[in-house]
Amino acid sequence: MKSFLSDPLREFNRLYRKYDNICHELALAAGLSDSAFVILYYILEEGEGCSQGELCSRTFLTKQTIHSSIRKLRDGGFLTLEPGPGRDLGIRLTPAGRQLAQERILPVMELENAALQAMDPGERQALMNLTAQYLSLFEEKAGEHLRRPPSRRTKPPSL
Repeated sequence: MKSFLSDPLREFNRLYRKYDNICHELALAAGLSDSAFVILYYILEEGEGCSQGELCSRTFLTKQTIHSSIRKLRDGGFLTLEPGPGRDLGIRLTPAGRQLAQERILPVMELENAALQAMDPGERQALMNLTAQYLSLFEEKAGEHLRRPPSRRTKPPSL
């Protein structure tokens, strides 16, 4: 069967899926769903008090996924919701949530830092620059595609 992907894109997709799978395995090993892991990671990374809307825009998880995961973490005694600006609720870790994040999320952050530190500074910067450039170009192309009327978009092959 003919491939529609260039070899570099196929390899990039493979690497992305491998990274995603490593993250999934780490979440499972921590006893957390992928979304709960991402939420706790973000709170540990950015600090407490963020809103569900901030989590959606920063983690790229859907509002429904964020809401469901926050409810489960709250019901498990790991998060509390406090009034924030306007209708927003600030998300805060309970002492049990802080312990969970320190025991299960922080070690993963340390692994990620160690992997980046194993690269020389030029390699790290090249990784960031090239990834940002690819994402910017892809976002631009996706925006162009989505602005076209559906009838003018490339149609998938007949199945």
